Amino acid sequence: MRAETPSSTLAPIATVLVVAPMPAAPASAGNRKRLALTCSTLQRAGFAVDFAYFAHEDQVYRRFGQHPPTDLAAMQADFQRTFLIEANETIPLKTRSLTFGIDEWGSAALDRFVAWYAAEHPDTVAILVNYVFLSRCLDYAQDMLKLIDTHDRFADRQLQYRPFRAEPNFYYTDRESEAAALDRADVVLAIQSEEAAYFSGLTDRRVLLLPPVFPVRAPFSAPRAIARLGFVGHGNDPNLFSISKFAHAWAAGWTPDKPELRIAGEICHALGGLDLPGVMLLGYVDDLATFYAETDVIVAPMLMGSGLKMKVAEALSYGVPVVGTAIGFEGFGAEASAHRCADVAAVKAAILALRSDPAALAALTEACATLFARFNTISQQAEAELADVIHAASRKQPVAVAATAAFVEPMAQSWPIGVRSANSALRDDPAHGQLLATERLGEEAARAIRYAPERRRWFAGSTPAPEMTPSLGPVAVALSPEWVRGKRLPRVIREAAACAFRDARPDWATTARCVGASANGFALALVLPSHLLTGVRAVVAFLVEPNGGRAHELTLDGIAPLGLPPGFAFETQRPELTPVPAVVSVSGIGLAPIAPNGTVLFLTDDLIGRIAIAPARGSIQP
Repeated sequence: MRAETPSSTLAPIATVLVVAPMPAAPASAGNRKRLALTCSTLQRAGFAVDFAYFAHEDQVYRRFGQHPPTDLAAMQADFQRTFLIEANETIPLKTRSLTFGIDEWGSAALDRFVAWYAAEHPDTVAILVNYVFLSRCLDYAQDMLKLIDTHDRFADRQLQYRPFRAEPNFYYTDRESEAAALDRADVVLAIQSEEAAYFSGLTDRRVLLLPPVFPVRAPFSAPRAIARLGFVGHGNDPNLFSISKFAHAWAAGWTPDKPELRIAGEICHALGGLDLPGVMLLGYVDDLATFYAETDVIVAPMLMGSGLKMKVAEALSYGVPVVGTAIGFEGFGAEASAHRCADVAAVKAAILALRSDPAALAALTEACATLFARFNTISQQAEAELADVIHAASRKQPVAVAATAAFVEPMAQSWPIGVRSANSALRDDPAHGQLLATERLGEEAARAIRYAPERRRWFAGSTPAPEMTPSLGPVAVALSPEWVRGKRLPRVIREAAACAFRDARPDWATTARCVGASANGFALALVLPSHLLTGVRAVVAFLVEPNGGRAHELTLDGIAPLGLPPGFAFETQRPELTPVPAVVSVSGIGLAPIAPNGTVLFLTDDLIGRIAIAPARGSIQP
């Protein structure tokens, strides 16, 4: 059933297209908060916002076995039009070069979208691209004012990792590449003044300062003492290195009379099983207002990172005083000593000095209130300047646009249950069950359909699966991480669902020969992606009987290199998947009679492999 679609409405002064590699909802990380606030800035200035999510973060989350936090339905409600562009290319998280090239994280699919959008919506006056590494798509935006929101400085970013003896897993480049990206724009946006000065030295394009305007959510109220410290953060490297070091420093010598450190947000997943005295991991917090209301002081013990620390501005918007390092307060014009600590030891010392001193806590709170008011005044002035620049480029008459509406359209009921929807936030749907897979739309789909946020999503309900599970056909899907990591569903349901997806389009496919079998297992000689031979990989495998029979979950006993290739073809559209000869050993009760004619689905965090077992032709010895 399709929801009723509202009639056409009058658009605001003009439309701005915003392109980002992260979703605008939920705003669960600093870069998402920046994105959402920038879109709000444009809307307050009288512009309609079309939002295009290039599903970069979706791919990255899946590659780490995590469910990508995305709410496309909320984005549809927030923006005039919402588009979803699949990340068809594999985004390299490591490079063998000294730095990434400026376009290594770009996408031909995104370039094609921008060219299509420019032709379909010629009245759009500006395009704002988030991050320099997506700047190439600006070349395809005809007759629009071109803006880049930099977020951070990326030249030589990898050097920040050296003191931590770690390698970055996010983008970094050199000054020449960053300058080339900026030159593609008409206007460059910097989140803080130090970076605005830096970008002005790289390019002759106009550089505007645009710190975010944070709404005042609660008045400042000075605590009489400190009982609870707080930290909220995303699971990125700067947060991980900084709060981990501070947590260990805080726990050293901690006694129950000292404040408790409560850590919230996705950073808790990155911290794993951290178990320290005086430290509590709260996990993802839905109600931030309650968290901040129950916190006396927020800490920002940042030891690395560029841009602006959104966690500081957010805490101040809730009226909570903050203590942190000079790096944590970059871009805020900090003057108080509690905002210019040298390291985590200095942050700890400042907290302990303040914890039972009402007068000092009152002075800290007043300094925070003054800093926040000054910051928002500068941000509002910068917002007005950006609005003037885009208004000057627009000079368009308002146009009528059709309002969009999310819809849910039930498909034919099969096993598993499938629905078409833009609601991508739920992993557990109360009506349908647990999310199993999400449709991907490739180049063969019509562009308007391909870029729509609605996708078919399949759920495993509680209804028993039929004896003969029908195939869903050659659908292109992204399987939920729960297949490989969580395994929350009963085995019988997992096996039925695997049978339903037996004909899904694989990321790689090959043929194997059975080179050994027993009552409880068998071994296959084949070629498979080389990364499966290096390190420990989370893998789930199912043996699917021929002719629509059952699927049987397997136990992977081992993968070993094979001296001679078995002579089977390896098919993939992903050039980074290099095939190597191997022997895969699996076990499962009573599978030997099935193995010679079956198919193995080989599932890793973000890849589907299909292995067709050929009749044996003698033995192959590894």
